[in-house]
Amino acid sequence: MITNQFKNAVRRLVKADVPAPDTTDTEFNAEVERNYRWNFTFNLLDVASFWIGMSFLSSATIVPLYVSKLTGSALAIGLVAVIANSGWFLPQIFTANGVQGLARKKPVVVNLGFFTERLPLWLLPISALLAVHSPTLALILFFIGYAGHGLGAGIIATAWQDMIARCFPVDRRGRFFGISSFVGSSVGIAAATFSAWLLAMLVFPTNFAVSFALAALFVTISWAFLSFTREPVQPGAQQKQSNRQFWSSLPDILRSDRNFRNFLIGRLLIMAGGIGTGFVTVAAVQTWGIGDGIVGLYTTSMLIGQTIGTLGFGFLADRRGHKISVELGALASLLAFLIAWLAVSPVWYYVVFLLLGIVSGAMLVSGLMIVMEFSTPGLRPTYAGLTNTSLGVLGIITPLIGAWLASQNYDWLFAVGAACSLAGWVVIRWFVREPRYAQPVVIVPEAAATM
Repeated sequence: MITNQFKNAVRRLVKADVPAPDTTDTEFNAEVERNYRWNFTFNLLDVASFWIGMSFLSSATIVPLYVSKLTGSALAIGLVAVIANSGWFLPQIFTANGVQGLARKKPVVVNLGFFTERLPLWLLPISALLAVHSPTLALILFFIGYAGHGLGAGIIATAWQDMIARCFPVDRRGRFFGISSFVGSSVGIAAATFSAWLLAMLVFPTNFAVSFALAALFVTISWAFLSFTREPVQPGAQQKQSNRQFWSSLPDILRSDRNFRNFLIGRLLIMAGGIGTGFVTVAAVQTWGIGDGIVGLYTTSMLIGQTIGTLGFGFLADRRGHKISVELGALASLLAFLIAWLAVSPVWYYVVFLLLGIVSGAMLVSGLMIVMEFSTPGLRPTYAGLTNTSLGVLGIITPLIGAWLASQNYDWLFAVGAACSLAGWVVIRWFVREPRYAQPVVIVPEAAATM
């Protein structure tokens, strides 16, 4: 009874029972163009505000530093990387079938997302305030909030990606992601510089409490901007599937769509190449004893790289497709871990974080949006879920391996990251065709006999 009431409440929250208007493709495209500037403006403000918030909660610098002050466990640092790598990715295949059948994606993103993605971040400043007197409780509360935010974002991620694909034509999506992330990263550089000042000038744990509170505030502001999106409504998937039919269709997609299968292999290798990302800061601290303020400047360096990457890759993707941007991101990852492996002073790590920012920019712009171009519109959530959940599963495994390698030798950790990045580049470069100029494989899902 309670389960049914909960399901009905969620259905009302996401407006699952509201029918879609009967519009033609011409009418739909006209609505997209009519609301293009409006949607560009408010989604730009959403992305920019979100990344300002994330600059106060960097998973590569600030979060590992905070956790290291509560515990000396390498496993705990590895758990940060697990959540950062897999929290957003992992849930997506489990929501794809339900999202695919919805005519409206915005209610999932805004109404449901407020509770699943935004609210959990407010636990983080509370955790910091407890850090001195109750470090174990603070650590538990931190991971509840941090994991809740990551997994909650993953729950709505397929709906958000499909909503963005609806709002922006294929030859302008890269521009949107590039400009919005450029604006967010540019302002985020100032925010990261301020966070460096906070970490250096305020005493622990007040410095982290203020930084986490600012992160939660700006992420909540970004939600407010997102709520102004004017989503063009399309009917959901014409042939609804039961969960059994949905899961049984996934191997068929991988068997039938060779180009997508090769892309997924290459993307997984690039993901594996980031095995050492969560340990770069800790390696610098343990090797050279750098201060908290320097860690904040590393965040600034990473945001500069992300700023360069998102803007450049955004315009490049609109002109030449997303494949080349993914390739360049893989090469940046290769160089980052080679430099981290060979570094002889902490100054080298400014270049490492700059390159890691470029990798982030490439995957943010093109790693996400290229998936939208492999499939027909009706299967976009399935392709996104299949890709991103695969990345999420790998994101659980690689940081644990990374934690073991880090406990042995950081050189081995960074060497493995460089090797996987190189392998990923080879696969994407030589075995994947740019999907924008390739005929998508048409896969007709089996209709459900009973729902």
